[in-house]
Amino acid sequence: MATENLSFAAQVSEWAKEEIERTEAVFHTAAQTVANEVRTPVAEGGRMPLKTGNLRRSLMASTADMPRIREGKTTFSDSGIEMVIAGAELGSTIYLGFQAAYAVRMNYGFVGTDSLGRTFNQTGYGFVDAVAQRWPQIVTQAETKVRDRFEAGPAPRS
Repeated sequence: MATENLSFAAQVSEWAKEEIERTEAVFHTAAQTVANEVRTPVAEGGRMPLKTGNLRRSLMASTADMPRIREGKTTFSDSGIEMVIAGAELGSTIYLGFQAAYAVRMNYGFVGTDSLGRTFNQTGYGFVDAVAQRWPQIVTQAETKVRDRFEAGPAPRS
């Protein structure tokens, strides 16, 4: 009887560990999907306008706080979003934010004269809002993807 209890306890422990791993994988997969989709160019079916790629590269991830607009900085390089997401602990918050000062104008649009005296009649692309509205579907898709990966078991070794 004691052996059966230990075996059952070991099975429950293994199941619990796998569930935590699955939940963490869903968390990381969903967050990475958001980062990928918000940066998908219009030409590839997304909503992000792409001229030089600078706006795309200005997206930054953080687990500490929301990335800030970097006024005066005009050129950005990729910031290692994937590493931040992969390293985020389950239960933490992953903040994604654009650092380019024109990101808000590109997302929401702007008609008028800005603080530098430039006049704009810019239609917004809504790339942030479109992805945010899809959050429930993104999580559902991540759950399916993770479940399929876990149920398939480990990949065969070659």
